[in-house]
Amino acid sequence: MWQRIQTVFLVIAIIALLGSVVFPIWFLEQNGEQHVLTAFYYKVGDNYQYNPYSLTAILAVASATVALIEITKYKNRLTQMKLGALNSLFMAMTIGFAVYFAIQMINSLQAGGQYGLGLWLPGIAVICNLAANFFIRKDERLVRDSNRLR
Repeated sequence: MWQRIQTVFLVIAIIALLGSVVFPIWFLEQNGEQHVLTAFYYKVGDNYQYNPYSLTAILAVASATVALIEITKYKNRLTQMKLGALNSLFMAMTIGFAVYFAIQMINSLQAGGQYGLGLWLPGIAVICNLAANFFIRKDERLVRDSNRLR
């Protein structure tokens, strides 16, 4: 299982997705108040607001879980390809909600702020997932070609 390159790419995707839950997506310091948007909550000073911002964390954790299941299905490459497609959808939704909530904060506060690492890590996970899917398809083609030669 670990000797396959797609497993390494999927582990990197899992680490990136779980890291995106921890690091801030967007932050701003304005008038002495600190505004922080993470995958779980939006924080202004000491006030936390979890809903609807926690949807980003739910999707990121779901995507990491699908990637973990995808690793364990290494004997069935067709199932791995299907899980990879589902995972791409979850990752795209994670990025979409993170960008949407960050833009919503920028527009409501009329200030730029800074994007954090939590916004970029799901993008790295998408790239790793695409690379893993490429190598899974490559393995499947190799197995099919070797079956024809028998």
